[in-house]
Amino acid sequence: MKIALVGYGKMGKIIDEIAQKRGHEVVARLKETPTAENLNNPDVVIEFSLPEVAFENIKACLENKIPVICGTTGWLDQKEEIEKLAVENGTAFLYGSNFSLGVNLFFALNEKLADLMKNVDEYSCQLEEIHHIHKKDAPSGTAISIAEGIIQNNPKFDAWKLEETEGKQLGIFAVREDEVPGTHSVYYRSEVDEIEIKHTAFNRNGFALGAVVAAEWIKDKKGNFAMKDVLGL
Repeated sequence: MKIALVGYGKMGKIIDEIAQKRGHEVVARLKETPTAENLNNPDVVIEFSLPEVAFENIKACLENKIPVICGTTGWLDQKEEIEKLAVENGTAFLYGSNFSLGVNLFFALNEKLADLMKNVDEYSCQLEEIHHIHKKDAPSGTAISIAEGIIQNNPKFDAWKLEETEGKQLGIFAVREDEVPGTHSVYYRSEVDEIEIKHTAFNRNGFALGAVVAAEWIKDKKGNFAMKDVLGL
């Protein structure tokens, strides 16, 4: 495949290396806004940039009828508009708050545990996410996905909130520390014990590999997708 990388930071460079190892050609490495000219006619775009530019980047690619794999978080208030654009332009869009295989298995485990805990009143629940100090958004997109999985499966909660909560809000605590790639924990606490599920990333390679696998999967498809579709979860 011909792959264009939009947003060429640390993640973009790792994706570049993995894509080439898997036999793909990287035809563009962009830090600027993509256009028909500088994208160099790719089969798919992988977009890992910044929250403030992600929407315009994705929009430009979809309007050129190029499918997009997006891993940028912090812009999701505009996601519905992007999904509409993908359909209107007869192409495909896949957003992942996290492309790691392990994290996506963690999402499924989290939803199952939330369903098991919905009728057990002795336990309170909260989330914690730890990331490197350079991360722009808080909470992380992965933490939001985890929170949404709990809310959908446990009627005790109807919304998430950063830090202190009230009523039926689910608390997310965001920590920024050193060069941590990403650690996500869900705690169920009672007066007598605690249940914890946790995912710890050791480096960014798992995220990058998942993004390339998603790009391989989405070729020739039309519509809006998620990593659940790629992995059959």
